[in-house]
Amino acid sequence: MNNSPLRLIVMGVSGCGKSTMATALGEQLGLEMVDGDDLHHPTSVAKMRSGIALEDADRWPWLDRIGDFLAQAQAPGRVVACSALKRAYRNRIREQAGPVRFLFLNGSFELIDERMRQRAGHYMQANLLASQFQALEIPQPDESDVITLPINQPVAELVKQALASLQAYGDHAPYRIQAAH
Repeated sequence: MNNSPLRLIVMGVSGCGKSTMATALGEQLGLEMVDGDDLHHPTSVAKMRSGIALEDADRWPWLDRIGDFLAQAQAPGRVVACSALKRAYRNRIREQAGPVRFLFLNGSFELIDERMRQRAGHYMQANLLASQFQALEIPQPDESDVITLPINQPVAELVKQALASLQAYGDHAPYRIQAAH
């Protein structure tokens, strides 16, 4: 039986439902959850509030903080909501965190744009969504630690699919990864 902590990243463009999904998985699996947005440096948050897209120089320290947070996980584990848009970003997290699973919330620009325009109080401006899609490098088959989930379904169904996929990997104790009820 493998008792190593589960380290999950719920990833995708802004507005795809990362925080909602990470919260749901955290509750289902008893994992400590953090929104990666909370680990941004205040200057990066100020940029995004102003409608300015971040550059890689802004992201590297943030990705290191996310990787470090996951690396320090104790059983049962941790889950982080983080865009992880580029392969280089995912690799940076992998280097810092150790074994990790990414859950890629995949959806169309139109669906996510509609969702973003309906939410209030988030510093990520809807007009930055195009830059998110431009930066997105869809995980490729050789990234075997990525599970892709289509977001055009209810969160409860996404959680069921995520749990089934995590169980199928077989590298975590079955008592922690059980099919949703």
